[in-house]
Amino acid sequence: MSNLLKIVLAQRRRGLKPRRRLPLQTYKPLLIIGLSLMLTGCGSYLYQPIQQTKARLGEETQSTLDLRSLPEPKEKIVVAVYKFRDQTGQYKPTEGGTSWSTAVTQGATNILLKALDDSGWFVPIERENVGNLLNERKIIRSSRAQYNNESGEGKDNLLPPLLYAGVILEGGIVSYDANVITGGAGLRYFGVGGSSQYRQDRVTVYLRAVSASNGKILKTVYTSKTILSQALDGGLFQFVKYKRLLEVETGFTYNEPSEIAVTEAIEKAVMSLVIEGIDGELWAPLEPRKMAESPVKEYKKEKEMLPKTDIFGKKIDNRRGIIALQLGTASLLYQGDYPNPILKTGADFGFQTNPTPAFGLAFNLGLNSLATQKYYASKVTYLDLTASYRLFPYDQFTPFLQGGVGLLTENKATRFDYSSPVYPKVHLGAGVEILVNDATGLRFSVDYNYLFNDRLDQVEQGNYNDFYWRGNIGVNFYFGRKVEGSRKFETEKKVDPGF
Repeated sequence: MSNLLKIVLAQRRRGLKPRRRLPLQTYKPLLIIGLSLMLTGCGSYLYQPIQQTKARLGEETQSTLDLRSLPEPKEKIVVAVYKFRDQTGQYKPTEGGTSWSTAVTQGATNILLKALDDSGWFVPIERENVGNLLNERKIIRSSRAQYNNESGEGKDNLLPPLLYAGVILEGGIVSYDANVITGGAGLRYFGVGGSSQYRQDRVTVYLRAVSASNGKILKTVYTSKTILSQALDGGLFQFVKYKRLLEVETGFTYNEPSEIAVTEAIEKAVMSLVIEGIDGELWAPLEPRKMAESPVKEYKKEKEMLPKTDIFGKKIDNRRGIIALQLGTASLLYQGDYPNPILKTGADFGFQTNPTPAFGLAFNLGLNSLATQKYYASKVTYLDLTASYRLFPYDQFTPFLQGGVGLLTENKATRFDYSSPVYPKVHLGAGVEILVNDATGLRFSVDYNYLFNDRLDQVEQGNYNDFYWRGNIGVNFYFGRKVEGSRKFETEKKVDPGF
């Protein structure tokens, strides 16, 4: 009789029921169901679209707040906008085929008129539907004349004259670029996982001020705004038992409204026109000292950075000096004819020159060791010539590829023994550099070093020559001038007002 059976019989004699431990397969469906409920709960928490909402006021963007924070004008400018059109000719991109819906709003004139009013610098007058205005004025004059004739009163039938504009604003939405950036990531393991996708579009707006007296173009500005679309989903696909399949999915998709993006681009263009007009002495603020306050200060800082940024707002100015001093440690892992290699750490010194922001050429000297647990140990010195290519030379986090040639020698004496044989080699690797500031960068790299012969460990066997792996951790100190990596630009000349 087994011990377990004896314990069960003893418990029954005492009137106790033996405890039974449920198998793991019993808990598994409960765990999976609980996980699925968590996934669906998270999805509903992120967004709940099955609710009715009341009408609300129009949203304000960050550009709206900046526009209203401009300094007050010395005198408001009367402007006319006849038509601010969609000049892209773009239709909405769809997966199913052609869509006849336009990609951007056709009511950009209304957005521009509101932005002009929000700025506090302009007095916009009606010109888009001026025919309706003239017809209404005719009706008013006709009604007054008829009333005066019937009543016998000789009142004046004239209406106040229409305002005329000193400046006409022209331009439009000139570009809509879809799928400027696309990407995503996902992970799935044993039927459980999730994924995310994103897409970025871009809309561009041009705005120019024209003198109504002589037709001279006084100032032209343009702005752009990205439109973000992203999707996030998660799911569970699992057999809970034989012929019982559980499948759960949840997720959400967010598409930034294109109308909001167009609004923000137009508001930014109006703010640019005001500030550029002040700098060009086309108009003046009531208190010039307020030009040093935000958002004017932020605008001028952004304008200074324009030649040093790309279309995505990333800095493209070279941060590294033309010369770099490299200090660090290197760990070598021997891979030769003896078994059980061990990792040895030594010093590494280098000198690098950077003729371009992306390309670097370095000379490195290293003092280190190659060894195994029992049979082989040797102090070595290497001298390398290494070319490196930075994948993102203007970013703070910069992966790079490197490769080159070098020489390796064994130090058999306490001091350098120049009679020792020299082994030529090639190396190839990759790494990453993190800039702490413009003068200092942390460097992490791994490379493969292959010797041209198999005599390093004094044993020649097998089909491959001796080689070793090298891991490097170090610091780069940059000096000297910086190679230009940004577009050169000329200072814009001031325009004489022509109205």
